Amino acid sequence: MPTTGSEFPVNRFGDPIMILSHYRRSVPSLCLFLLLSTAQVHAADAMIVWPAGWEVESIPTESGEPVQPSVQVRQRAVKNDQSGNPLMVMELTQTRLTPGHDVNVQGVLLEMRKSVQVNFARSGLQSVCTHVRESRLSVVPALETTCTITQNGVHVLTQTLVAAASKELAWSLSYAGSADGYASNKDEALRIRESLRLDVTQ
Repeated sequence: MPTTGSEFPVNRFGDPIMILSHYRRSVPSLCLFLLLSTAQVHAADAMIVWPAGWEVESIPTESGEPVQPSVQVRQRAVKNDQSGNPLMVMELTQTRLTPGHDVNVQGVLLEMRKSVQVNFARSGLQSVCTHVRESRLSVVPALETTCTITQNGVHVLTQTLVAAASKELAWSLSYAGSADGYASNKDEALRIRESLRLDVTQ
């Protein structure tokens, strides 16, 4: 699904198209770790109620890529400033698990983090991520990590990765923004996380 186009304003710290390209390239890879051992069974949709100011984006399947019917929900939205410059991108994926399959949530999150760091490193961007810490995704216990991405020592991007699972469903959440955009919208992102409507019926 990598697409082109500027998501962050041009500045002296690097090409915003390149930075966004690597961010967007990392998003589908997050889902793949949760697609292992999934069942093709319809699940109730996870729901995000996007606040005012968030522009919901369609997420088309890449040409030539097999469709993953186990991905029931994939939602992404962009928060823009008053000039139309994107400040933060947020995406949620939900998958249904094969009955009896237990997800190693920590293992999933570590692979997500590794994928993000590798993708950024390929274009000369450096990233440092926090230790995995306990958290929540709505009412579901979760694990998360936050990565700081720099270029030539300058902070250009921040990205948070979250993974959670129940006995039947698994979720991955990613949100990222420019250094200033992330800082100014972090609290709103947390409120969106808390308001998620997840199907946790066992």
